[in-house]
Amino acid sequence: MSKLTDQHGSCLCGELTVKVAQLDAQVGVCHCGMCRKWGGGPLLAVDCGTDVEVKGDSLATFASSEWAERGFCQRCGTHLFWRMRQTGQYIMPAGLFAETEGLVLDHQIFIDKKPDYYGFSNDTKCMTEAEVIAMFAPESN
Repeated sequence: MSKLTDQHGSCLCGELTVKVAQLDAQVGVCHCGMCRKWGGGPLLAVDCGTDVEVKGDSLATFASSEWAERGFCQRCGTHLFWRMRQTGQYIMPAGLFAETEGLVLDHQIFIDKKPDYYGFSNDTKCMTEAEVIAMFAPESN
């Protein structure tokens, strides 16, 4: 799995900046209803791990589920991250980062929730809602 190191980005107004030690070069697409409502379309994002620094005074967060929260700029509304509460893992929009060379659309999640009015031609791994939920909240035996 290829990674890009020492990546920087910012919100639209520049009030918030992000510094990421490394991000996976595999871009994922989320088709869930929350992501589509949040941004008006699917979320195209990269896994940035836990070594993420957000600087600025306009960061706001929203607990969007039992296991994750979403961060955004209060000033311009830019979406900054989806973060796992237990692990601190950041999933961030690929568009935040200036350096995109080497990024590859690799996987799609909540594929069974994707509306019919758009589609990607890339050959990707696809996971359903049930598969994603099982990955984040496995049933105990």
